[in-house]
Amino acid sequence: MTPGLENSIVDHDAYQRNVEHLHARDVVLPKIAELADPVQNLSSKARTLADADPGSADPRNLFRVHWHNTEDRTDIANVPEHLVLDDNLTGVKCKIVVALGNRFPMIDCHKVLAAYGCLIPRLMSGVFDATRHRAVWPSTGNYCRGGVAIANLLGCRSVAVLPEGMSQERFNWLNRWLSDPSDIYRTPGTESNVKEIYDACHELAQNDENLILNQFAEYGNYIIHRSVTGPSLERIFHSLNLSGNLKARAFVAATGSAGTIAAGDHLKSSLGSHVCTIESTECPTLLYNGYGEHNIQGIGDKHVPLIHNVMNSDFIIGVSDRATDGLSMVFNTTPGHDYLSNYRSLNQRSIASLSNLGLSSIANIIGAIKYAKYMDLGSDDVVMTVATDDAGLYQTELAIAEKKYFTNGFDPVRAAETFGHAVLGISTDHMIEMTRPDRERVFNLGYYTWVEQQGTSLEDFDRRRDQAFWDSLLDLVPVWDGMIEKFNHA
Repeated sequence: MTPGLENSIVDHDAYQRNVEHLHARDVVLPKIAELADPVQNLSSKARTLADADPGSADPRNLFRVHWHNTEDRTDIANVPEHLVLDDNLTGVKCKIVVALGNRFPMIDCHKVLAAYGCLIPRLMSGVFDATRHRAVWPSTGNYCRGGVAIANLLGCRSVAVLPEGMSQERFNWLNRWLSDPSDIYRTPGTESNVKEIYDACHELAQNDENLILNQFAEYGNYIIHRSVTGPSLERIFHSLNLSGNLKARAFVAATGSAGTIAAGDHLKSSLGSHVCTIESTECPTLLYNGYGEHNIQGIGDKHVPLIHNVMNSDFIIGVSDRATDGLSMVFNTTPGHDYLSNYRSLNQRSIASLSNLGLSSIANIIGAIKYAKYMDLGSDDVVMTVATDDAGLYQTELAIAEKKYFTNGFDPVRAAETFGHAVLGISTDHMIEMTRPDRERVFNLGYYTWVEQQGTSLEDFDRRRDQAFWDSLLDLVPVWDGMIEKFNHA
């Protein structure tokens, strides 16, 4: 059986220990269907969560691992909270819609959903023994925080694996949530150094008490985003499309672990949207088989994730980290706000809402603007994307960006120049509208990571060419939900 696709109990003794361990901690697990539509399935449950601190390791926060949380994360919103960006900000006529990931509990980021999706099949099958195993969460920053949060409320020990060059805010959070400093495993490099993360996991896997939950290869990551994030985004679109005239043109997201972009597969199936993949032009792996370093934290690169459904991708769009770093300065400093108010006519509420956008979120928006320009979209067109995390994770990065790009200081003039280059002057260079040969090229790139380096069988690697394989993964959702229900009742 493919690891991460378990559909029955593999180790009955470990399963029983999991039941007893979680029962002792009053843990009840939510089903995927409940997280996919909490308005329908969890509204009555919300009342029992009222006194649960959304920022703590309270087991009840598992029922908040969805897109429908209100801003204070204590109630359920009828429609997932989102931004519809002003055309004065984007410079394009179409509606760019951003679902807000900082409404998720504990880590203010939607990666807690990915961590839960990866753990479900392992926990329900007994492959992961909550009383014995340490959960190892390889990450470029947010997934490991999500994993640590989930493990903490389950009463499990875990290890966060991430590059040493990630934002200090991530490490501050980990230091608060992990009592043993040795459970934070810092790998060499920054955002682009994913192989070094895999090498660390190989080392950790030598200890059979460590169970690696590699988001780049765990199909649970793909399944839960296609099943939960996809319908949530569709709900946002329908809430905006009251006239019936809007067209959902595309879903745009950075590759990352390729979990979030699975929502695009849902939107393509339900709304006919394009699926657009973002990567850094400083490390153009998918675009040009390239390599390099960049600072769009959280998007990963120099490889093709195993769970990336490449053959269903329609565009690859390059975004520079100079643009994301620069716009982060515009969105989060007084000189930037002065420029947006005085020269872009944004009101204070719109300006304040920009704090919901972290670096990868800004990259997604730039990619959406490039797509809109390339397709010459109009006012009835909608491009959807997500804000994975918010600006709170990158406050220390502002000083680094100012030192790197604005040696004479950052003022409204520099803000205007930055906005001009990053938004108004966006061209449609470094973009590929994917043909079948383009898809085959990118798909084949994954061979070197997964077959040659990570030991995936050629049969398991090649079956991913067929869309039927990805569609069949959804058959596991009712199976896993049934296992969760039995587990809760055990």
